[in-house]
Amino acid sequence: MAKKRDRIVNTQPFISDDASVASSRKRSKVPKTHQKLEKLIEAGMSSKIMKVALDQQKEVEDEENAERNPISTVFAAAAASTAKEEQKVLEEEEDDIGDIDEFDGKFEEDIYQEDINEEDEKLFESFFVKNAPPQRTLADIIIKKIKDNDADLAEEERPDPKMDPKITNLYKGVGKILSEYTVGKMPKAFVLITKMERWEDVLYLTEPEKWSPNAMYQATRLFAHHLKDTQIQRFYNYVLLPRVREDIRKNKRLHFALYQSLKKSLYKSSAFNRGILFPLCKSGTCNLREAVILGSILEKCSIPVLHSCVALHHLAEMEYCGTTSYFIKTLLEKKYCMPYRVLDALVAHFMRFVDEIRVMPVIWHQCLLTFVQRYKYELLKEDKEHLQTLLKRQKHHLVTPEILRELQGSRNRGEKDDPMLTNYILF
Repeated sequence: MAKKRDRIVNTQPFISDDASVASSRKRSKVPKTHQKLEKLIEAGMSSKIMKVALDQQKEVEDEENAERNPISTVFAAAAASTAKEEQKVLEEEEDDIGDIDEFDGKFEEDIYQEDINEEDEKLFESFFVKNAPPQRTLADIIIKKIKDNDADLAEEERPDPKMDPKITNLYKGVGKILSEYTVGKMPKAFVLITKMERWEDVLYLTEPEKWSPNAMYQATRLFAHHLKDTQIQRFYNYVLLPRVREDIRKNKRLHFALYQSLKKSLYKSSAFNRGILFPLCKSGTCNLREAVILGSILEKCSIPVLHSCVALHHLAEMEYCGTTSYFIKTLLEKKYCMPYRVLDALVAHFMRFVDEIRVMPVIWHQCLLTFVQRYKYELLKEDKEHLQTLLKRQKHHLVTPEILRELQGSRNRGEKDDPMLTNYILF
């Protein structure tokens, strides 16, 4: 016989006195219109509604005024746009300041260490200028000028320039503030320096060598926007560059605010070249660490083509100091369209090392490879023959074969592509 099925027993009784069961069976009703209106609007939402309503009302009033008096409307619109631009600039400046405040003040150690080792540093030192003069600062120039004009002050270590004692005391106090500056508005007296004729003498009173890194950033940002090219060039050369080199020498890395100062200095590329890049290479003591840090800024920031060409031409004709190749390679990797005059100067730069006895650093070979890869179609046939002669004397077991391959497998300047070769490549 088949088994009997178990009877399904409903555990829930048909009639229950439990209120929860009864309430669960009630259907949720849609609230009526008058019940919806009883709910109050939140305070935040009401303020937004009022703001939008006021803006709309203002637009309507502006349109009515424009129909009545169109000339005044034009001036009002111009003033409004100017105010918006000023507000945008202020917000960008606040963002820049915020970047410094949020950062702990130092780069991590391994940021610039990856391309630096002891063997490379020793090899670069062989190209340094022996008995090179020390880096001149603004204080050195002002002190020499004061002592030359007044023999009575020759024995003083740091004499003050001749000016109103009130101004002297004022800017010495400003210097103390800048030595402890971290964030906030700069002193108004410091902002007025950009409008003075003897701005260098006044700046000397503030003792720039004792400024905090954040104060140096704010000063660079201020002077780059308000000083002329010749003036800001002197600030870069005698204030910013010595401070950057001193910080790298002491800490083996660069403070973040000083790094930002170098980036801000590129706002005027011509002054940057003449005030920082060229003096650093001409000093003959630019080490690999300084070249890597400054080269990273050149790599990250955009530089106008004209200023890049001028920089390459000057670096090619300058006396070689080892790290010059690092800057040339960085500028070549931007792949700018160079005039033939610059390309010829670069070829002459490399040909100066045909009879060089010293072992050339790897960066020199890499720089030559980058130059050939980027501009091989713009080189003359004679230039390529000269470079091949150079490679027979200056060899690198990894880089030299690549350079020869690029030179031998490319057309010369002024020649057209071989149509047979083009068809072969296409098919």
